[in-house]
Parts: sequence; C-alpha cells; structure tokens
Amino acid sequence: MTHRLCIVAAVLISSLTLKLSAQPALIIESGGVLTPELASYNVHFYDLDITLNPADSSVSGHVGIHFKVVQPTDRIALALDPRLDIHAVWRMAPERELPLLNKSDSFSSQAEHLSMVTGSGYSDHVQMLPARNPEDEALMQLQVRRSDSSRIFYVHFPETLQPGSRESITVSYSGRPRVAPRAPWDGGMVWKTTPSGDPWVGVAVQTTGAWLWWPNKDHPSDRADSVAISLTMPADLVVASNGRLRSVTNPDKGWKSWHWFVSTPINNYNVTVNAAPYEILSDTYTSIAGDEMELLFWILPEFIEQGRELFPQFAEQLRFMEQIAGPYPFRADKYGVAHAPYLGMEHQTLIAYGANFRNDNLFGRNTGFDDLHQHELAHEWWGNMVTAWDWRDFWIHEGFGTYMQALYAEHLGGMEVYRDMMGLMRLRMRPEADLEVAPRQSMTSVEITRGTRGGDVYYKGAMVLHTLRYYLGDDTFFRVLRRFAYPDPGLEHATDGSPMRFVTTDDFLHLAEQISGRDLHWFFEVYLRQPALPGLIVDRSQELLQLQWEVPGERSFPMPVQIRINGEITTFIPNENGIIALEISDDAHVEIDPYRWLLKKSP
Repeated sequence: MTHRLCIVAAVLISSLTLKLSAQPALIIESGGVLTPELASYNVHFYDLDITLNPADSSVSGHVGIHFKVVQPTDRIALALDPRLDIHAVWRMAPERELPLLNKSDSFSSQAEHLSMVTGSGYSDHVQMLPARNPEDEALMQLQVRRSDSSRIFYVHFPETLQPGSRESITVSYSGRPRVAPRAPWDGGMVWKTTPSGDPWVGVAVQTTGAWLWWPNKDHPSDRADSVAISLTMPADLVVASNGRLRSVTNPDKGWKSWHWFVSTPINNYNVTVNAAPYEILSDTYTSIAGDEMELLFWILPEFIEQGRELFPQFAEQLRFMEQIAGPYPFRADKYGVAHAPYLGMEHQTLIAYGANFRNDNLFGRNTGFDDLHQHELAHEWWGNMVTAWDWRDFWIHEGFGTYMQALYAEHLGGMEVYRDMMGLMRLRMRPEADLEVAPRQSMTSVEITRGTRGGDVYYKGAMVLHTLRYYLGDDTFFRVLRRFAYPDPGLEHATDGSPMRFVTTDDFLHLAEQISGRDLHWFFEVYLRQPALPGLIVDRSQELLQLQWEVPGERSFPMPVQIRINGEITTFIPNENGIIALEISDDAHVEIDPYRWLLKKSP
C-alpha cells in the first residue's frame, strides 16, 4: 500500500474538532517517518482512565500524557482515530507527582486479591471513590488541529517549549472505536459474547496502532517508561490488563474500576484490556534468576477444565524460553494469559490466547505443544523486551518469535522434529518474493507486511536464523541469541526495565560478528537486504562434482555446503568464485545438504 498525501488547510480552534468534507480515506497503519512534531518530545508516562461499555461498544475517558521536550517546538503530534471525538486537551501542572509502584500501593499477591474482588464478598474489598475530573487540575485548555483523513492531530502550545522541559497534558475523548474486522491481523476493539451470552471484550492493534482506541504518540521508537491503566466496566465483569493490579474501586452503582500499573517500558500496541466473567487459575513460578512471580490465567468458566489441562504448559514453556534467552523480563509484574475472543496477541505481561486449547494452531499439525501460546510467549523477549524502533526491522519480532517454536519442538522431540518444523516454515515462504525482509528505509506497519514481505517476515526470518545457526555452530549461535536478549549478563538480574532496549538488524549483525569473530555482512546482505534467494547450481559429469553459488548482484557468498558421499558427511567451503569442485566415482551416492540447513532456491 502506498501513502496518499492529504493537504488540509486548517485554523487553530479551541473546540478541538475540525470536520472537513471530501477527505481521502483514513489509512489504518502505525509508525512511519518520524516527523519533527513527533521527534520533538519523548513520552515517559501514560495515565489511562477509560470506561468501556459493551452495551453500545463505546469508550470514553481521558488519557494523561507526560513527556520531556527534546527539540524546541510549539506543537506536538499525537494520534487518535477520527471516529472518536476529542472533547478537550488540557495542559496540566508539569510538576504533578507521578504514581510509583511499590509494595505499599500494589497487592503482594494479585491472585489472592483477584479471588477477593471476583468472589461473593468482593464489595468488602472495593473502595468507593469519585471519578477524577482532569479539568479541576488543568492550567489551560490547548488548541488542536485534526482532520477526518488522518490519525494524526496536533496540539498547540502558546509558547515554544524548550529542550529539557517536562510537560503534562490530558486528552478527554469518547466514541465508538473501530471494531476489528479480522483480529488479530486486521485490528481494533473486539466485542463478543461468551457461550453463556455475557460480554467478552478484547483489543488487538499491533499492526493497526493503539490510536484506534486511545490517544498516544504513534511511533514504535517511543515507549513510555511506565503506564497506569484504569479501566471502568460493568461490575459483573472481571477486567484484566498489563502489569500489576493496584486496586479496585466503585465509581458508580453497577460499575467497577480496575487499576493496573505497568512498572516497565511498554509498546503502545501492547496496552490491552480483556474482560469477561472470568475465573482465574494461578501458580507461583521461580525464575532462573531466583525471583518468584505469579502465573495467572483468566479463563471463561465454560472452559475451566481445558484451562486446567493447558495451564502447566505455561510454566514449562516459560522455563525453556528462560534457558534460551535469559530470565523472563517482566518478573516485577507478572506473567498473565487471558482467554481471548480471537486467536492471540503478545500483550506484555498479559498475552491474549484464543487458540481452542489445541496443539495445531500455527502449523496445521500436532506439534506436541500449544504452539500459539509458545509463539506469543516468545514475544515477551523478541518484541516486548527487544524492540525494533522502526517497523522496517519487524522481522526481529516475528522471525525470532517464530523460530522459537522450532527450537521448542527440538527441545521436546529432538532434531528430526526440529527439521520437520523448519521444513514447514520453508514451504510457507513466498516462492517469488520481490520485497526484502529487512529494508533500510523507514516503514509503516502496513508497508512492512504488504505483498510478498508479509509472511516472509515470519518464515523467511526464521529460516535465516536456522541457516545462521548452521554457519556459526550451536555454541556460538545460542550465545548470540542470549546476548541479543541480554547484552550484559548482569542485566539478567534487573527487574526495573533496564534490560529493555531498541534494536535494528545491523545491531544483530554487529553482535553476531563480535561474538563469532567472522564477517557476516555477505550473509545479511543476501538473506535480509534483498528478496531473491541464492541458488546452488549442481553439475555432475563423469568423475567430477561441481557446485556453484548463484547470488543476485554477483555478491560474495562463501556459504559452506555439507555433502554426504556414500554415507559420510563432509563440509566443503567454496573458493573465491563460489565454486566447490571434487572428484567422485561414477557410482558414488551423493546427497547435498542432507540435513536441509541451507536457505536457497528450490531445485
């Protein structure tokens, strides 16, 4: 999909909503070029206070946005779906104290508290508090420019904001957000009903953008250091979200507000809500770092037995991921799973799970484990902790996340099972791909997943890691994986969010080169920076076997090839022309790449 530019003449107004006629269609995407109005500030805290009403599929409330100015500016860019009305944007006192998470203001056992507030005696444990009105705390109402054709709106300040200064604004808004046409791939709010007819609510906005349901700075390069999430919904629902539960209050008869707090940085699209008349399964898990944390599973009552059967897999898969990539990053909060009305999504500390408790969700065959859960769990490391700061490097989320299923299959069933799964991934690659997996130019979420690139971000990305493992050897490859997650082993004991960071494809390249001591530019250029696969031309005549790599652009490609001759495997390294030549007898039985390590064109 190509961008369509919309040039709109607008005047500053205080009523905040400018409706224009004959607008181009709204493009549902996230990220892209970092404009001056986005680059001028960094968000460090969001304060969401939102009411969600399943009766009319509406949202309303206000979002506080606390940010630091990094470039002089008199306006900033935010994003919100034009379907949703902005009632006011207030400038708040910049020195307002931000909430901190500590033992005194969060529950030591979320499972224990959840059992209180969801049981018959919950009213004894729920505070009665009035709703907060941001206008009471505001310094002034700010001017806004927006249009019907863009998610972006501009907030104007009466003076130039200076670098280093801190500002706080609150956006009051309401409306009926976009309903996801096909969650999680084409996202938005998800309003469903349980088998018993009760509301069942979720959200999935990874590739579409969190701006579909709450106002924020829409760019993957900026994630808040922490987020407070207060969600008000009908009192008969259990409401789960990211982070730790701090309190539950009753703002009005028939309604409850659930106050959650995320103590570590979080991507906007990971902020989530899951609501239903859930039951909750819980356990205590001890990380390889020695920390104890809670495992929680919010599940519909109708599926409680299936949930109990699946629940032990969470700890087993979590243990494996810790052994491969290091300790679970969000031990200060929890590891949670919410039964969702769609397939799944990797929302930080509360992944959405809707895979029907089967083991064949992703690959169409019984893998021996719940592969959907394992995939979303893998994103807690690849995506949620280690994050691409531009959508162009999205393969680091999805290629790495997909490859973890093959490694887990190997862990459970051995190398032959691993090879079978990698074979499935190879079959899912686009045979005539015309777009590279890791482009160098900035990308929106739509651009990185369009055309032949979409599936290859997952499956070719995983195959690239598979072949890199072959080239580097297991010891080096798994050391690279571990250090890509945690560059400093000392960070493996941190629970304050300090291990979280932004990365690029080149970061992975340089780390792999540093640890292996090898030049890998040729590998990354051929497999990730252009679309065509290398070809291996085989010529066998009389007593000579010759293999030659054929690479787009005549690039260097010194990839070794394993050849099995009469049952014996030998690895051969191409010469400077990419050729392997050897003498063999006429009756020799020859197999090239017998273990299917090489990512190359099919014969």
